[in-house]
Amino acid sequence: MKLRLDKEKLLAHIVDEKQILNMRRVLDQIEIVINKHTIGVTDFMDPYERKLAESILNRFMDISYSEIGGIEKAERKVILIYPEYMKHQDIKSPISSLMINGNIKNLSHRDFLGGILNLGINREKIGDILIHEDNVQVVVKNEIFDYILISLMKIGKENVKVKEIPLEKLRKGILEYEDIYTTVSSLRLDALISGAWNLSRKDGQRLVESKKVKVNWEPIDRVFKDIEEGDIISAKGYGRFILNSINGISKKGRVRVKLRLLK
Repeated sequence: MKLRLDKEKLLAHIVDEKQILNMRRVLDQIEIVINKHTIGVTDFMDPYERKLAESILNRFMDISYSEIGGIEKAERKVILIYPEYMKHQDIKSPISSLMINGNIKNLSHRDFLGGILNLGINREKIGDILIHEDNVQVVVKNEIFDYILISLMKIGKENVKVKEIPLEKLRKGILEYEDIYTTVSSLRLDALISGAWNLSRKDGQRLVESKKVKVNWEPIDRVFKDIEEGDIISAKGYGRFILNSINGISKKGRVRVKLRLLK
């Protein structure tokens, strides 16, 4: 007899409406794994999406799961779902990696992502893009690997060459950033956004209230949210930054902070 999950009940704790469909797909995978004793694979997810998925996966005792992104501290990972009697090591990897070479020194992460998406590929099929001095490594799902390998010939206006590399050859990418030392009135989200991008407090508040801001990949629309050391804040159209350190209080009672703007 086939198991039918009560998906509405299992999704009742998910308050982010934009993630309901995403988590339904996870439940579909779980249902197939349990009923057919097969292996399921999600698309790539960011840390926030994986946290939501884990809140569902951990309710099932007869399945196991592993998160795979190519490198240990990958930002984007797929979730491999399988019967609890199987071992992760015995399952073929659902992801592959490739290397892009050419005149790429002036190209950015956005350029490489845009070049791949221009092939008609969905963002969810692409994992981390690891920038190095002389090449770029990209993690993708197996299902689109061959297509990228034969179709990706240009990034922007530059001709590029693409080749397969083993996952074991992946290296952590180089992060380019700018450190900003400033003072803010508090550690509230709107205050830090204003300090990072030199915006007025009202403009910072509008950005949050317009639902264009994420904290640790989670959409946030509360300007009064307190931010902690190490949190990552992103805003559509501006980029992202890390609250790198909190360095005491100034004579005027403002909070000294070091913000790391990621390029």
